Amino acid sequence: MVSPGERRAWAERELEVAGLTGIPCPFQRNANCNKKGGVCSLRMFEKIGEGPVQPRGPLITTCPNRFLERDEIFHWVSETILGTAMPLVLSEVGFLDRLVPSSDETADEEGEGDFIGRIDNVLVHPDRVPIQWCALEIQAVYFSGRSMRQEFVMLSRHEGEDFPFPTAHRRPDWRSSGPKRLLPQLQTKIPTIRTWGKKMAVVIDRGFFESLVGLERERYLSNAEIVWFVVDYGSEYQTWSLQRGDVAYTKLDASVKALTGGTPLSKERFEEELIKKIRSIYPSHDFSTRE
Repeated sequence: MVSPGERRAWAERELEVAGLTGIPCPFQRNANCNKKGGVCSLRMFEKIGEGPVQPRGPLITTCPNRFLERDEIFHWVSETILGTAMPLVLSEVGFLDRLVPSSDETADEEGEGDFIGRIDNVLVHPDRVPIQWCALEIQAVYFSGRSMRQEFVMLSRHEGEDFPFPTAHRRPDWRSSGPKRLLPQLQTKIPTIRTWGKKMAVVIDRGFFESLVGLERERYLSNAEIVWFVVDYGSEYQTWSLQRGDVAYTKLDASVKALTGGTPLSKERFEEELIKKIRSIYPSHDFSTRE
């Protein structure tokens, strides 16, 4: 938990240097924060009347580095899929090569490593021969709404001990995070990975997982193509710590449906929504006087 004084100091520094350059990331080893403003999670806040600001709901992860706390996700994924808690962890492993060699050729030295697609992490069992591994993708959530700059302005001026109410409305953008970002990654990589007899692990937080629509699960790991690892955050001693949540075994097709799912509105309700938007943008326009 940050003190009011620390909040003000960090906000002032952000406004001065346009980024928390040089601030150590608490969730990575020997690395500085690379997220503008240092905002790695968001949470809903509520204020009723003159009452205090109250937090509501879970933390929403907005920076993938937030998942790296204590390397817990690597231990968890590896225990589940590879049967060891201490895997070898490889990052940004090339998967799609820019060159397409013919059947009797290999890529020349100039083209080696010229990858146009990478896997976030590959976890490898340290002892088994032949090599045993699984792929791992980590997906945080984008948010929509005003930039965070106004929050830093407000925090730099706030003198009270109480937590101030946010200056602008922001919300998690599940559609950009899921169908637009994560889904293409899965559709590109899993067809090949499953032909190799390997699994894809995907780490997301509780809020992201609950945005999936009707995810159909497999009963056994052996039948799964994707294993979803759902992270929770527990509050102890006024700090938030990453905790293991649910594990869900799924096929690629079921995951695609869950990421893109939703029930279309009826034509009548859709047109009602259109009229509401028109009235909010063009208040003088009145459909009721038209035939």
